[in-house]
Amino acid sequence: MECTVGRVRRCRDCRGGKRPAPYPGPRCATHHRAARAARRRAAHSRHIQRTYGITLDEYERLYEAQGGACAICQRAKGTGRRRLAVDHNHRTGEVRGLLCGPCNRGVLGHLHDDPDALQRAIDYLINPPSRRVLSAK
Repeated sequence: MECTVGRVRRCRDCRGGKRPAPYPGPRCATHHRAARAARRRAAHSRHIQRTYGITLDEYERLYEAQGGACAICQRAKGTGRRRLAVDHNHRTGEVRGLLCGPCNRGVLGHLHDDPDALQRAIDYLINPPSRRVLSAK
């Protein structure tokens, strides 16, 4: 009879099952992180499609068109824990662009000290980047 106590579980994604899978998951740490990132990306894609009517590809095109930063303050990159928020007109549903949390909430405390940022906010509301990017399908 074979003893199973202390037996090492193997990652189900590694070729040949070479690397151990820490309890309780079926994957090694590397594949666990990759699977978690894929789930988060899929959830984000479903959320923006359902809520704003844009695909993940359109979100990424808009992100690139804005230079990879918040359209107003141009400081926040949305690369850490928090992605840039999809800003939209609540009356019409039109997607305007991608903003960091403070700019999206309309907190102008950090904008009133920077006239250039305030002008960008005005320009953003008049001519949102999504009109250039999303209409060029």
